[in-house]
Amino acid sequence: MSELKKLVEKFIELDDDLNEKIEKELETSEELSETFEEDNKEQLEELGEIYHEIEHAVFNEEFIIVSNANSEETEIVALIISDEDDEAEEFVIPVYTDEGEADEAIEVFKEQFAENEFICDKKLGSEIVADYVDDEGFIGLAINAPQWDFVIGSEDVHDCCE
Repeated sequence: MSELKKLVEKFIELDDDLNEKIEKELETSEELSETFEEDNKEQLEELGEIYHEIEHAVFNEEFIIVSNANSEETEIVALIISDEDDEAEEFVIPVYTDEGEADEAIEVFKEQFAENEFICDKKLGSEIVADYVDDEGFIGLAINAPQWDFVIGSEDVHDCCE
């Protein structure tokens, strides 16, 4: 298992735990207590640290990207995340940490778009972000989507050594 995958799994686990605490507290009150942040400071700091590690890992990680091979130009699969009513379409690029994750996603894509043929390619996270940085609708990368609900914003993908 890649280091990035471990980091994301740890982040999701901590985030889910924190969200459960928030829900539990909101069951008894309409807002969080004044001490909630202080009581959960360690967990919040750990979440921030892990997210920062993810930002660096995504920059240098080689991902599998899925493309539609049926169009005239090969198109990378994008997931639209904005409402139909929105003027500008916002989207994320799903990226995969291993072939098994990519294969699972392709099965989901085939269910929705049976007429398409999907192929895989590999690219660094920093290269993918650079390819779409000028597109106003580009939000970021969805890691192992749709299996996970984890998106990293394009502006967060960086390397401190730059």
